[in-house]
Amino acid sequence: MSDTATREKWERVAEWGRQLRRPESSARRSLLLVLKSALAATLSWLVSYELMNATSPAFAPFSAVLMVQVTVYQSVVQSLRYVGAVAAGVAVQAVLGLSAGPDLVTFALVALVALVISRWRVLGAQGSQVATAAFFAFATYTGVSDNIDQVKELGQIVLLVLIGSAVGVGVNVLIAPPLRYRSAEWGIRALAQEIHDLLDAMAPELGEGTPDADTTQGWRNRADRTDTLISQSREGLRTARESLRLNPRPWARRRRRTITFEAYDRTMEALVRMISQVAAITRSLDQQHQDEEQDQEREREQEREQEREEESSPDRDYVPFLRAYATFLSSVVDFTEVLATLDEDHLRDQAGRLGEAADSLERCRGEVVRTTEERGLSLTDPTEPYGVLVVEATRLSEECRYTAQVLARSAENPPPSGSRTA
Repeated sequence: MSDTATREKWERVAEWGRQLRRPESSARRSLLLVLKSALAATLSWLVSYELMNATSPAFAPFSAVLMVQVTVYQSVVQSLRYVGAVAAGVAVQAVLGLSAGPDLVTFALVALVALVISRWRVLGAQGSQVATAAFFAFATYTGVSDNIDQVKELGQIVLLVLIGSAVGVGVNVLIAPPLRYRSAEWGIRALAQEIHDLLDAMAPELGEGTPDADTTQGWRNRADRTDTLISQSREGLRTARESLRLNPRPWARRRRRTITFEAYDRTMEALVRMISQVAAITRSLDQQHQDEEQDQEREREQEREQEREEESSPDRDYVPFLRAYATFLSSVVDFTEVLATLDEDHLRDQAGRLGEAADSLERCRGEVVRTTEERGLSLTDPTEPYGVLVVEATRLSEECRYTAQVLARSAENPPPSGSRTA
């Protein structure tokens, strides 16, 4: 191995070590999840194999690992559903197997009934465990001839699942119960950063005049590829809210009294709307090029060379408008730059900065409107982009003002100690 490869390897190891030292890093969370799962599996095996001498001890550690969920709340909820699904599957086998015997027809009936029950929405993601438990129970049932022993074996499966689930939930609750309240902030930061980066790329280009078709098409494509990011951000907020439920850590109890998830939820949805508005801006800018190309094609067909040259030249009123619009977009960049570093511990200061940025943004929007009025630009002509751009600028300004007000109220009036925000 070359010196360069060796150095890169150790640099990756060092980076992984640095990530482990950060409390909320993904590397640290992954390592902790692996260690907790291994501990839960080991304790379940100890109980099922060493203490109970069970015939199928693997059911316990398997169940325990499944129950070490991302949040305490999910561990509890999924364990109840899982035990219910397994009990239903075993019950199906017990009823049909003991009444009809261990033959192929019985297995077909067991599979049919179990798969029907697995569709029950109450069981959620654990519905598939009904059929799995029924099949394992059938295999166990066929290996025992005495009816009493068959009932004991089937009952033991349910008992092992209960033990494994209890151990998994216990480990997750008692050993570093997951606390993901920062996920809400990360989701807001990610959306704000996406808006920031796109507008930061657009503003200089617009300030220099009319961007070319390839540039506007690139902006449009980028704005349209945000569905995954939006879904991840919403999931992060859901996880943050859920991680405080049933969490016994004192830190979680303090967070229940300080975090206002309602404010974060409103902020995130405002950012989602802002992304839609930015996408509308990029579509309008890109559509202008498409309309020009269509006009040019018609002019070529009609052999009106003089008119074609005039139509294809940049509109003398378009460039000043775009410069004013670029200044407005730069003010949105400044606003989202603050949101991209949102931190509950500094929310009061950041809310003040957002309010100032919203004031500046509104002044820039007013300048855009004045430019259209002074130059007599049509806001109703569907072949021109001015109307859509002015409308979306107004909407962006309103969303930024709304976001600043929501976070300011949250900073000034945190929830009382008795409220429930999780």
